[in-house]
Amino acid sequence: MESLIGLVNRIQRACTALGDYGGGDNAFSSLWDALPSVAVVGGQSSGKSSVLESIVGRDFLPRGSGIVTRRPLVLQLHKTDDGQQEYAEFGHLPRRRFTDFAVVRKEISDETDRITGKTKQISPVPIHLSIYSPNVVNLTLIDLPGLTKVAVDGQSETIVEDIENMVRTYVEKPNCIILAVSPANQDIATSDAIKLAREVDPTGERTFGVLTKLDLMDKGTNALDVLEGRAYRLQHPWVGIVNRSQADINKNVDMIYARRKEREYFATSPDYGHLASKMGSEYLAKLLSKHLEQFIKARIPSITSLINKSIDELESEMDHLGRPIAVDSGAQLYTILELCRAFDKIFKEHLDGGRPGGDRIYGVFDNQLPAALRKLPFDRYLSVQNVRKVVSEADGYQPHLIAPEQGYRRLIEGALNYFRGPAEASVDAVHFVLKELVRKSIGECQELKRFPSLQSTIAAASNEALEKFRDEGKKTVVRLVDMESSYLTVDFFRKLPQEMENQKGGKPEASAAVDRYGEYHFRRIGSNVSSYVNMVSDTLRNTIPKAVVYCQVKEAKQSLLNYFYTQIGKKEGKALAELLDEDPALMERRMQCAKRLELYKKARDEIDSVAWVR
Repeated sequence: MESLIGLVNRIQRACTALGDYGGGDNAFSSLWDALPSVAVVGGQSSGKSSVLESIVGRDFLPRGSGIVTRRPLVLQLHKTDDGQQEYAEFGHLPRRRFTDFAVVRKEISDETDRITGKTKQISPVPIHLSIYSPNVVNLTLIDLPGLTKVAVDGQSETIVEDIENMVRTYVEKPNCIILAVSPANQDIATSDAIKLAREVDPTGERTFGVLTKLDLMDKGTNALDVLEGRAYRLQHPWVGIVNRSQADINKNVDMIYARRKEREYFATSPDYGHLASKMGSEYLAKLLSKHLEQFIKARIPSITSLINKSIDELESEMDHLGRPIAVDSGAQLYTILELCRAFDKIFKEHLDGGRPGGDRIYGVFDNQLPAALRKLPFDRYLSVQNVRKVVSEADGYQPHLIAPEQGYRRLIEGALNYFRGPAEASVDAVHFVLKELVRKSIGECQELKRFPSLQSTIAAASNEALEKFRDEGKKTVVRLVDMESSYLTVDFFRKLPQEMENQKGGKPEASAAVDRYGEYHFRRIGSNVSSYVNMVSDTLRNTIPKAVVYCQVKEAKQSLLNYFYTQIGKKEGKALAELLDEDPALMERRMQCAKRLELYKKARDEIDSVAWVR
């Protein structure tokens, strides 16, 4: 069962190395939160540090007044064979062994200052310390900043709340065992540790009570009411501890000797002698180790379930982020072409209706073009005054004898020129829609998000192609307008005399009596031209969309990246690699994801290998 505690230690160290140390809002900190641990909680000067040093059997913690523990210390104890040298290792200094525990104390202070500075502020980032010794049991303890009631000079006004919130992030977790340390020479009802433990663990199932400073109680008093569970009952037995005195600390009294003195104290005490076998730091360490072993084993199924779920999520994330790119040119070219095809597929889906956006092109033909045609200023252009002016200018020095054919032609050609504007505007509008669909398609292509350089290159190549399609579209629609001007529909005008006769009751001579230079004559010319222009307008309303679709939309679907393909095929090594230059943030995200995936798989394999052999 000892290997299970060691396994939890290794997983916790690996989590911290990845920046996951519990209490976070990311999905991966849940593994740390799921691992059973023992959090040491107590008020300042409650004797927390002395309890930890008694369990370890070494002086290694910084001492002083005020807040000394300003970062969580994850203390992982590993029992070694008798006779082996004791040493310590820090998670932030892998492969470096410390055999001098005075240096360990200094490194804890220096590492604390590295994050918090030489101030009295606190940080939730833990320090990982592993101690290997024949004088310890396999155990993991988390030393937390001491609870306080008042902020002192140099501390934030919120320090009291900040410390309590940090401690709560640990002890609120259902997998956290609470080691509540209280001094025996103070009323247990005022214990900060017990107060907090009662709030987060009202049944006392996760709480172990520790009474320190039993030897400092007033003469004639004892703590039997607490130790025997009468003053405050917990599900687990209370354990009394006798710490070294300040004089012993000043004299650097050996911790092994201090343990022996502690055993003698309880064995010879008239008050606590009957409890001697269940008192002292050695008993506390064994009790916690045994309970932690059972705690871990009971939670292996839920931990394994969480790990398997996390592995599935991480593998899905890796698929989403994409695998690392090959280094040879052939594979890089293949990757680029595949990414282009993925983009092109999404672009076509937008045009064909599988995704929104293509309907905006139809909106240009069904709404924008007809509206533009209706707004053309034909009423002003074909007013009586303008018709008279144009017809007179077309006649020159010789007025027309019967019908002003040159006037008709000049009026019609001038009117048809107005169609150029709506025709070209339709091309521009569709061009804008296509550019927007290119932008959306690049944004929606998950595979392309890895490569900002390739995104920009594809966008530039697509827009360059769309510009060519727009130029061709404009030439085509302008040709449609010019064709209407270059050859007028004769049948339309051949019907005019007959229609006039029908309007006059079938008497041609009546029309001859009309003044060819009167207002009615020019109004009739304007009306005839307007009818012809309306006929052309109806034609163009149908042919302009056909030309736009043929020159722009169809070409975009079929050959948007054709020129890009010919150019990319000529590139080699370095140029291809530059296109596949990923976003550094995404590369970092993939690397972290891969590390976490490796951690979870390794944790699963190790749990499977040791969980059921005990």
